[in-house]
Amino acid sequence: MHKGILLLSGGIDSAVAGHLALKEGHDLCALHFSTEKITGKQPTEKSRKLASMLGIKDFFLCEASGAFAEISRTCFYNYYFVLTKRLMLCKAAELAEQEKADFLLTGENLGQVSSQTLSNLSSIDRAVQLPVIRPLLSFDKTEIIKIAREIGTLETSTGKEMCDALGPNHPATKTDYARLLEEEKKLSPDFVPSLKINHEKIQPHQP
Repeated sequence: MHKGILLLSGGIDSAVAGHLALKEGHDLCALHFSTEKITGKQPTEKSRKLASMLGIKDFFLCEASGAFAEISRTCFYNYYFVLTKRLMLCKAAELAEQEKADFLLTGENLGQVSSQTLSNLSSIDRAVQLPVIRPLLSFDKTEIIKIAREIGTLETSTGKEMCDALGPNHPATKTDYARLLEEEKKLSPDFVPSLKINHEKIQPHQP
């Protein structure tokens, strides 16, 4: 059994990814990146509830509204999703060190949206040393929805996705890694370390 940090968005995919890892006997903490100042409280509230439904007791919350807005203003806009996901993995890796976790876990699915291409996922993964596990990588969306319905998370997860509130309509499907690093240099050196993570204990969901 290994321990992982689940990046829990409040949407359908990340909850199903967490379920599959838990089903294999792994221990998980949940980490949610809140954009409450931009999108409101709903994604955070959904993520707390999903963590409870999955039986995850340790819920970590990082308020990232300002950081995401800074990336959208400062960096090459078409790289927004890759840059924000690299940021999230860096913070998740910091938490993993603190919690003695072995891997990071996401609900990303290859090609499901235009930013989730092999090129972009490769660029995202290079932000950290830890393995990034994607149980849903080759799943069809209908398969994911079927599992969500079976485990009871679908209704909670369903709703408008707000993680792309600041993102471009046509994100880059392929990233030039050297250009990506140059874009990150536009951000201050303490950009990632300055983000704070708060810890909450979650009670198991009572059906």
